[in-house]
Amino acid sequence: MKQALLLLNMGGPNTVEEVELFLRNMFADKHILPMNPYLRRFIANRIIAKRIDEVEENYRLLGGASPLPAITNKLIAKIKQRVDMPVYAAMRYVPPFAQEALLRCKEKGVEELILFPMYPQYSTTTTLSSVEDVEQQCEALGYAPKIRVVDPYYDDYDYVEACGMKILEAMESKKTQEYDLLLSAHGLPVSIIKAGDPYEKQIEGNVSAIKTWLASKGVSFHDIKLVYQSKVGKSAWLEPNLADVLRNPTHRKVLIYPLAFTIDNSETVFELDIEHREIADKLHYEDYVVARCFNDDERFVDLITKRVSQIADR
Repeated sequence: MKQALLLLNMGGPNTVEEVELFLRNMFADKHILPMNPYLRRFIANRIIAKRIDEVEENYRLLGGASPLPAITNKLIAKIKQRVDMPVYAAMRYVPPFAQEALLRCKEKGVEELILFPMYPQYSTTTTLSSVEDVEQQCEALGYAPKIRVVDPYYDDYDYVEACGMKILEAMESKKTQEYDLLLSAHGLPVSIIKAGDPYEKQIEGNVSAIKTWLASKGVSFHDIKLVYQSKVGKSAWLEPNLADVLRNPTHRKVLIYPLAFTIDNSETVFELDIEHREIADKLHYEDYVVARCFNDDERFVDLITKRVSQIADR
């Protein structure tokens, strides 16, 4: 059976001009704003009108584009050397969209799609949204391949170890016991969690596994805290919020590890490393360190190819 691998992600603007497209597609997503379509469109327009200038300026500070597309291409190049099938990116909100990959798969006679969510923890706002998008695009193209989705891997030993190694790499020759480790996950509205989304429980499981791994290696921090970032709007979101934690310091040496992100994007490179660093600088933190995401690290390539092979060989 001819197979293909699709890496599912939200995507990141390839240019400043794509920022509005990204925002419009994101806020048009029923899983991001779960309400009736008319109210969703009204609220989306208000949010975009309020935020577009600021978000575009943020991307200018990043050099005019999200780092995510270029890093994803590097990752795909490495995966292609390890698997015997075509590999494509399928972004949710900006090109390359799933439709582009699916057209190529249909032309090549691919009979089975293996979907690898670049989101370690499952959420309706990420994994479900991306998988449904693939299914809907297949239907629109009159294409009916078998679809198999790689399960959440937030508590896989290989994933947890890769997280631990990125944390240790960020510390280099620093003494970990002098630092607070802030495990920063993307936030979600509490209403989505109350509707049954398992994201918060999986994040907490991820944090517990990382703590266990660090302890097993004899690595201790001054404190380890779970925090959430990227809040939008006035509704209740998961807490504690990273910005609030930084503004009320109990310790002034911190390492931020971007939990829930596998590839660096505006929320890691801008929000964590520029915007939140400004808070730390104003409050005279002694040291503020941001760990990198997996990106195209060999450990992440190993993890992806291992999980894909387990499915492909069944």
